[in-house]
Amino acid sequence: MIANKHLRTLGHGTGIQTPVMSLGCFSMSNAYGRRDDSESLRVIHRALDEGINLLDTADYYGWGHNEELIAKAIAGRRAGVLLSSKFGYVPKANLPFGLDSRPEYVKQACEASLFRLNTDCIDLYFQHRLDPQVPIEETVGAMAELVQEGKVRRLGLCEVSEQTLRKAHAVHPISAVQVEYSLWTREIEQQLGFYDELGVSVMAFSPLARGMLSGQLRSLEQMEASDVRRFSPRFYPENFPKNLALVDQLGEIAKRFDCTSAQLALAWLFRQHPNVIAICGSDTLPFLDDNLGALAVELDDATSEVISALFQPGKVHGDRYHPLLQQMLDK
Repeated sequence: MIANKHLRTLGHGTGIQTPVMSLGCFSMSNAYGRRDDSESLRVIHRALDEGINLLDTADYYGWGHNEELIAKAIAGRRAGVLLSSKFGYVPKANLPFGLDSRPEYVKQACEASLFRLNTDCIDLYFQHRLDPQVPIEETVGAMAELVQEGKVRRLGLCEVSEQTLRKAHAVHPISAVQVEYSLWTREIEQQLGFYDELGVSVMAFSPLARGMLSGQLRSLEQMEASDVRRFSPRFYPENFPKNLALVDQLGEIAKRFDCTSAQLALAWLFRQHPNVIAICGSDTLPFLDDNLGALAVELDDATSEVISALFQPGKVHGDRYHPLLQQMLDK
């Protein structure tokens, strides 16, 4: 079970405690190739048994499949689970997705998620990406009405700028913001003080850089044709070998701690700031067990600094996203 030292408070004034590690369910819906629902259910059950009580999903993950899967997994044990889901992505011809955060759609999406999750309330509800066509005040206003109606408990946003977060927070308190944060994506470090100021938790997604920091991905041929990572510049043929060389240096340090590269990368992240909760994706029991092992790794300041220097901003080759997605980021 999770030790008290690994518990974090979710947002200012909520009184909600959750481990520094939550379970990300994105990869359970074919994002990285074919997956086994039976194995995914076992992963969710094991995570809950180990005290990982926060499950992160979205209506976009498998276009509903992920939420339905979680509903099956938590049947009979909903009271012990914190459900985090997201809205805002919609199918769009010739593109991976479109955006819709109009107030009427916010409520429609929430009702659909509640139905798929087989619950009457979502504990933490996020706007998945900023919709430039809809003022954030209008979107958060609709989300706040869901709180008043008892359909949502707390609100969150994903990858928004300081200006956007301030506007949203003025409408209704924002409990958490999801941002990509790992050794190879560290831009958020400049804003951690700002999140503290507002009492907003940082939920760090892709803490293992979409599996790259595990050191287990050695070749692009290991990825299926449908794997979304093939569309990420950091996995392009010209960048992958250079980034793998960095990961191998991390692996050499991990040997000194008798742990895996993934465990070392997570242990580094856990100690960066007390306001950070990592969304650790796992779709197999071995991956989950590897992640859980990070909680036992004790890093000293000197080693943490060496790892930070190895992955200084600018050392990783390639943008985070394909240009079409990169331009969607709120700056």
